[in-house]
Amino acid sequence: MEFLIEYGLFLAKAITIVVAVMLIIAAIANSSQKQGKADKKGRIKVTRLNEHFEELRDSLRHSVLEKTELKALEKEEKKQKKAEEKAKKAQAKQALKDAPKGEEKGEGKGEQQGEQGDSPARKPRIYVLNFEGNIPADGVDSLREEISAVLSMAEPADEVLLRLESPGGMVHAYGLASSQLMRIKNQKIPLTICVDKVAASGGYMMACLADRLVAAPFSIIGSIGVLMQLPNFHRVLKKHDVDFEQISAGEYKRTLSTFGEITEKGREKAKEDVESIHEIFKGWVKEHRPVVDIDKIATGETWLGVQAKERYMIDDIRTSDECIIKACEEADVFEVEFELKKSLQDKMGRAFGSVFDSLYGKFFEKSETRHYQ
Repeated sequence: MEFLIEYGLFLAKAITIVVAVMLIIAAIANSSQKQGKADKKGRIKVTRLNEHFEELRDSLRHSVLEKTELKALEKEEKKQKKAEEKAKKAQAKQALKDAPKGEEKGEGKGEQQGEQGDSPARKPRIYVLNFEGNIPADGVDSLREEISAVLSMAEPADEVLLRLESPGGMVHAYGLASSQLMRIKNQKIPLTICVDKVAASGGYMMACLADRLVAAPFSIIGSIGVLMQLPNFHRVLKKHDVDFEQISAGEYKRTLSTFGEITEKGREKAKEDVESIHEIFKGWVKEHRPVVDIDKIATGETWLGVQAKERYMIDDIRTSDECIIKACEEADVFEVEFELKKSLQDKMGRAFGSVFDSLYGKFFEKSETRHYQ
């Protein structure tokens, strides 16, 4: 028993020392980040998805096919690739030959076409973005950077494909996220949005902006409604003789509060605000998807993908994987991700959180196993 007590004390001291050292390192790192050039927001990561899927295919081929069969297939593909490259060179040469004399040396419009790809010498490019939404729509911080990067290169012949997952959240946050997608449309770049799991409320506010909106069969679509809710402890405070003072200027500066008395006038004003936002939401959806019967779908209900298609809320039933693999056959496909720069404290917090989640998960799994045995 004494050994266990001593070991427990030693372990507690060791943990205390480790945590103290880590906090000191974090403070130093944070200070140096603020003072140095490491103030950059983050970095853009680009992955060519054509190569990704080719690698997956090649790995499977090497495991499945016989050597002779694999060798013959690779030989045929090399021959085909060589022919395609030859055709591209011929196209580029012909385009240069057909260009006006003043543009042959890369002057004016001819140079712009050569650089931006208006000539038939290159495939169209498809830029794949990802957005995973939560209540405050934190993903908009990365989305705005990704869109800025893509718009610096994209042309009308290209396309942006957004994989969108969101149950909705704050009105102003998803209003900003939707405004970011409007930047793509304003530059006349085709926008495809794919929903594999859910695009509801603010998520659908974003999704309805798509030129082509596709969703998986059992994805959740809709929830075109507005919700305001909060607990009120006024009667509890009154019961225990606790006063609550709130000073404001403006008749409707605060209509509902957590601790103040909710009046009928305040309730009516809050309801009026909610209905006003709902009307704006309905107008937004109707403007960008005029084919829907807005009064029938703006009830706050949600539908599965197959049901949403019947109501013209989406254009097609398909997963994002199908869309991307199909795109790889016809275009150069690039996944663009903006990785936000994380401080040492964030990384440490994430590490501790992961450990806690892992331990909690194992404990929960064991308790459930015992419960069912």
